[in-house]
Amino acid sequence: MDARLNYFASPAVGKVLKHLRAAGQVVKESPLPAATQELVALRVSQINGCAFCIDMHTKDAVAAGETPVRLHLVAAWREATVFTEAERAALELAEEGTRVADAAGGVSDEVWARAARHYDEEQLTALTVLISFMNMANRMNIIAQQPAGDYVPGQFH
Repeated sequence: MDARLNYFASPAVGKVLKHLRAAGQVVKESPLPAATQELVALRVSQINGCAFCIDMHTKDAVAAGETPVRLHLVAAWREATVFTEAERAALELAEEGTRVADAAGGVSDEVWARAARHYDEEQLTALTVLISFMNMANRMNIIAQQPAGDYVPGQFH
């Protein structure tokens, strides 16, 4: 399967991607725990069905030391015992922030309050930007039908 578009071949889009990568790096360097970032990126990508991002974030998480058990259970995190309360709050926020069209009220006050119990304002800001960024990246990859499976950990860093 070939992608419909080669984003990296377009001079205009290349400029956009340069800024997006820089923004992603700022989030990566934020005080939001790296494991939480990968779990959230993976969950958002699962919800949206973005195979390219699922491939990328699974491989990056493994390279960073994440366990296969936790990665396999991200899709069913509510029933899994392997996540901290903070990670569970982040995953719940990621789900409501991704499913805004499904949840007429957007992110509920209860979900936000649970996340705020575990993360300070800077971490919450990074988490919110990460969720938004992943939704955008998923949509770009899905529209272009980016094939999955060939990603090498750290390829875009």
